[in-house]
Amino acid sequence: MTLEGVKKSYGGGKSPLVEVLHGIDLQLEEGEFAALLGPSGSGKSTLLNIMGLLETPTAGELRIADTATASLDDAARTALRNRYLGFVFQFHHLLPAFSALENVMMPLFAGQGRVTSHDRQRAAMLLQRVGLAEHAAKQPVQLSGGQQQRVAIVRALMNRPRLVLADEPTGNLDTQTANEVFALLHELNREDGTTFLIVTHDQRLADGCPRQIRLLDGRLQPDGLVSPAPSASGR
Repeated sequence: MTLEGVKKSYGGGKSPLVEVLHGIDLQLEEGEFAALLGPSGSGKSTLLNIMGLLETPTAGELRIADTATASLDDAARTALRNRYLGFVFQFHHLLPAFSALENVMMPLFAGQGRVTSHDRQRAAMLLQRVGLAEHAAKQPVQLSGGQQQRVAIVRALMNRPRLVLADEPTGNLDTQTANEVFALLHELNREDGTTFLIVTHDQRLADGCPRQIRLLDGRLQPDGLVSPAPSASGR
């Protein structure tokens, strides 16, 4: 994924135009594990929404798999998002009426309206991989917070995305569970080569990321683009 001169403004008309992002240049390499840090109001959420194809930049270009996205229509953006991106949020947003297995398969229901037996087998395999095979039939209310977040993580992986955008994925968890979830993300990154960009306010967790990207007042900080942080095993 590459961002070239990306700007984002809000307002206009009767409201004053406010520029939130001021010419972002950024490249995420395949297989990276990076943290995005910045204080509240720095533009992190806006940047993440643009990278997730949920918003369009006011100026500049976002490229995913060599595809320029600024001029794509909604249908093309949705198709590209479903094919290349996965999302994990602070609040897992699991559907309470469905089982863990069904929640993992939800991106397929949304994208193609059905699931195959092969899809069901993959969902079961992903749950087994994160230690939740015996909980596949349980509804979210029957799972702990950490278990629910694990379901949300493998849901994000169901479509085999090349990049997972994780917005404060451990922010709603206690310290021990947050460490376990963060270790799981590292494991998936190492074993599958999936690229992860993790928004976090927790410097301790960010120090476990080989790359730290810092945003302040809508601008990337030149001295914070790459940090020689220790690996997760060295925390």
